[in-house]
Amino acid sequence: MAKVYIVMPAFNEAKRMGSILSDLKKAGYKNIIVVDDGSTDDTINIAKKKGVYVLSHVLNRGQGASLQTGIDFALSKGADIIVTYDADGQFVIKEIISVIEPIIKNEADIVLGSRFLGAAKNIPLSKKIVLKIGVVVVFILYGIKITDSQCGFRALSRRAAEKIHLSYDRMEHAAEFFLEIMRNNLKYKEVPITVIYDEYSLRKGQDWSKSFELGIKMLIKKFMR
Repeated sequence: MAKVYIVMPAFNEAKRMGSILSDLKKAGYKNIIVVDDGSTDDTINIAKKKGVYVLSHVLNRGQGASLQTGIDFALSKGADIIVTYDADGQFVIKEIISVIEPIIKNEADIVLGSRFLGAAKNIPLSKKIVLKIGVVVVFILYGIKITDSQCGFRALSRRAAEKIHLSYDRMEHAAEFFLEIMRNNLKYKEVPITVIYDEYSLRKGQDWSKSFELGIKMLIKKFMR
């Protein structure tokens, strides 16, 4: 049976993370890695009490850095499949099965969750527009056809995780995954997932205007390689 590891970056997620970790364990996911990214609340202590692997950045480095830290640790523990999963309660745990299934069936090296193939509950119009623009940018830059350009719910095979390296610490990593897919000629597949927007997750989420900066940075990165 494939060894599945969940990598969860967390920055000041004390309010919701505890219940998410409990629900993940109840669903049978025992190999959970929380990367505390310099939180100033009780995030790290809550994670430790839940009996999961806890890694910590002394300073807040960003989600990209947290994912790379967690992925590297999962590989060192012998992970066959690595799932990246946010700590703000936007995703649905029962959908992890459908995200990892294409890897188990050897249909893909990396599986990308898509809220636009599934459901984006209460998504703000401004965010929807930016994400759709991102889809076009990804195709222009990398020739990759997707429907969702910035979803944090994804699964990587061991082969993909060993090849992908995230050099951007912050939100630019979302686009960098596509660069790495192209550069390493990885098989990819999108699957429908649900993303739930509420007051908490919207407050915690990325400023949509920053996505334009992300696109510019990735354009520069591509032509500098």
